[in-house]
Amino acid sequence: MSDTSYLWLFFSLVLGIVIVPGMDMAFVLANSLAGGRRGGFVATGGVIAAGICHVVIGVLGVGIVLQLVPAAFNIMLLLGAAYVAWLGFCLVRNGAALGRVEPAEQRTAWTIFSQGALTNLLNPKAYLFMLAVFPQFLKPEAGRIWLQAAILSLIIALTQALVYGSLAVVAGGGRTALAARPNATVLIGRAVGILLMLVAAVTAFEGWRRP
Repeated sequence: MSDTSYLWLFFSLVLGIVIVPGMDMAFVLANSLAGGRRGGFVATGGVIAAGICHVVIGVLGVGIVLQLVPAAFNIMLLLGAAYVAWLGFCLVRNGAALGRVEPAEQRTAWTIFSQGALTNLLNPKAYLFMLAVFPQFLKPEAGRIWLQAAILSLIIALTQALVYGSLAVVAGGGRTALAARPNATVLIGRAVGILLMLVAAVTAFEGWRRP
């Protein structure tokens, strides 16, 4: 394997994980439909920022704690699933029309960004990836570990930007066509809320039943 071919392998693995529907994708979709492309892009930014934090955590070896204390993984999994389920419940309960998940004056860019980051930070699959996969691509003989980690982090960020950014463009564009149909937008807003809750439930169930 050449000096750079392993980077392509890493990209392929990351792409395969990112394109699988999950809590992050559902959150970006919800905000793209609720706030247009701007909302989707800001949500994507929050997810990417959290991804960088995952890399730092992985390099510092906090993943070892999750390996030594398996209960920590389950606790994190349930917290993440509960948070996403709560966001979905708010959409369903409020019957939010597209254009808002909360009242517009409260739905600031920082709110969307921080919720996107928190959704990703509470995603146990990210920590599992950092524990099981990420260390395999850190090669002590290849030079400084921090520089290698920075390159891998950049690959993760660009992949997330490509996938989630594209989703924001498509979903945000569709929102414009739906703006003239209030009843349809209310139903779609609730459907997105149900999607968030289903994703959270499946994530919790699938993760909890694994050793």
